[in-house]
Amino acid sequence: MILGTTVVLALRAINRHKLRSFLTTLGIIIGVAAVVTMVTLGNGATAAVREQISSLGANVLQLRPGQGFGRGGGGPRPPDFKEQDLTAIANQLTGVRAVAPIVQSSGTAIYEGNNWSTSVYGTTSAYSEVQQWKVADGRLFMPEEEEAGSPVCIIGNTVRNNLFQRADPVGKRMRIKGVSCQVIGVLTTRGQGGFGDQDDVVVMPIKFVQRRFTGDRDISQIMVAVDDAYDTSVVQASLEQLMRERRKIKPGADDNFNVFDTKQISDTLTGTTTILTQIVGTVAAISLLVGGIGIMNIMLVSVTERTREIGIRLAIGAVASEVLTQFLVEAIVLSCLGGLIGLVLALVASIAIAPLMQVPFIFNIQVNLIAFAFSAAIGVIFGYFPARRAAALNPIDALRHE
Repeated sequence: MILGTTVVLALRAINRHKLRSFLTTLGIIIGVAAVVTMVTLGNGATAAVREQISSLGANVLQLRPGQGFGRGGGGPRPPDFKEQDLTAIANQLTGVRAVAPIVQSSGTAIYEGNNWSTSVYGTTSAYSEVQQWKVADGRLFMPEEEEAGSPVCIIGNTVRNNLFQRADPVGKRMRIKGVSCQVIGVLTTRGQGGFGDQDDVVVMPIKFVQRRFTGDRDISQIMVAVDDAYDTSVVQASLEQLMRERRKIKPGADDNFNVFDTKQISDTLTGTTTILTQIVGTVAAISLLVGGIGIMNIMLVSVTERTREIGIRLAIGAVASEVLTQFLVEAIVLSCLGGLIGLVLALVASIAIAPLMQVPFIFNIQVNLIAFAFSAAIGVIFGYFPARRAAALNPIDALRHE
């Protein structure tokens, strides 16, 4: 009953100064809203990165020339891969489910007056299995089309929308880099990824791209799908050893190629986004401390304004602990109200901003509870000193206060 009465008194005191109470809680509101919003959007960005990396395929190794995603430093250009490398990987390594070569180019696709600049991938039908990317309409390449390098293509949904609008493109002919090809399929939609619009692509038989676009038989990238029953790291080590032998790299010399595990890429990028989220959240949490200082300042002013009231309460029998509890509860109520309003603002802001950032909205109850608990703790920590000061007042001196 005493605690309930104390809470009622605290709410009445807050209600008497609505504007001042709101301004006092503004620091808590901004702090809680900023922390929860930043962490929520950070979690969404982390989830988006994981989804984008997973679109490269599960248990997939990417083999590229050079010592990174580029072509290496300022030395000679590392050699690309050959068709014999592709055959050796498929026949000599254990645990390989599928192998897909990739030759990349770009050009303008044209259909009946519509044109669109896009990426061109030369590969085989194994690309669909490695990437786990199926066709929504039409079909994949036939073996004889791959062998002959036939002028056929499979297009992404972005190319379809910009060239064919609502028409069915399967069976129609379009031109890419001035060369006519027949559309035999449309890939399923994947959307934006960490490497741009994944649907903005034209996939063609690798021999056709090599013959008409690149002018050589080199392979710029090889993607290796690892069987789920095998350890990816073991297959990766075997692949690296095989490539060192085939590229005649001497013992102790650096590799002139690199093997990327999509899981390692995902772990690295998600780890980076998590660290950035923690840093931004920590910076935003500083405003909570500023809000706590504001609460302490206003509570000290309130103690000074209500000195006579405190003196009267102490004179008619109130004990110091009751006065301390009243002012402490006022501080806690102020900070908790600020925390609740901050959580609502954070929810609205996160829902509104997440689509603009093209990241999913992920509601984390734990983050919200921790932020609210921290706001309540701010009220206890920064409200204790003013409450203690009020409880320590001498009744006679308090009654004499003007």
